[in-house]
Amino acid sequence: MVAHGDEMAGMDMDGMSGMGSTSSHTGMMMAFFTGTDTPLYSMAWTPQNAGQYAGTCIFLIILAITLRGIFTVKSFLEMKALETAMKRRYVVVAGEKAVAEQVNDASSMSGILTTNGMQEDVRIVSAPVKMIQPWRFSVDLPRAVLMMVATGVGYLLMLAVMTFNVGYFLSILAGTFIGELALGRFNQANMAM
Repeated sequence: MVAHGDEMAGMDMDGMSGMGSTSSHTGMMMAFFTGTDTPLYSMAWTPQNAGQYAGTCIFLIILAITLRGIFTVKSFLEMKALETAMKRRYVVVAGEKAVAEQVNDASSMSGILTTNGMQEDVRIVSAPVKMIQPWRFSVDLPRAVLMMVATGVGYLLMLAVMTFNVGYFLSILAGTFIGELALGRFNQANMAM
């Protein structure tokens, strides 16, 4: 039994030394560095010169702007869905008297004031729109697709940051800044509603 324990200890030491040399050679850096030959997403995407590294950084800037754009598109779709829900509250009532027919009628003061004047054939049929709308395929499917794409792009950006390459990290920060600078105001309009 003791011999077996010594054998295991020897295997552990060999395994540890082998693992130590392997991990220092092929392992991921755990501190920021400034190398220009850092692979991005696969070994096939490894910049070989400064131009390829700059192209990779530009790609990351565009990817970060794209993520901001996806959230802006989602915000526009949310506003459009809310606007559609608000319009859904009004309905034209069939068989109602027209305005000209109700001139002699004393109760002709009921109706909805529109840009065309008082319209008696329009009625509000429900309470004001609630913040949580019922599930609709035309609204919830695009919302889910956009969030799936945004999550994928976000994870790609996270993987780029996890390389600990300073250029990649600063490129993502620059793209986030540019995206917010260009598109952030559109998301604020949704917050006011």
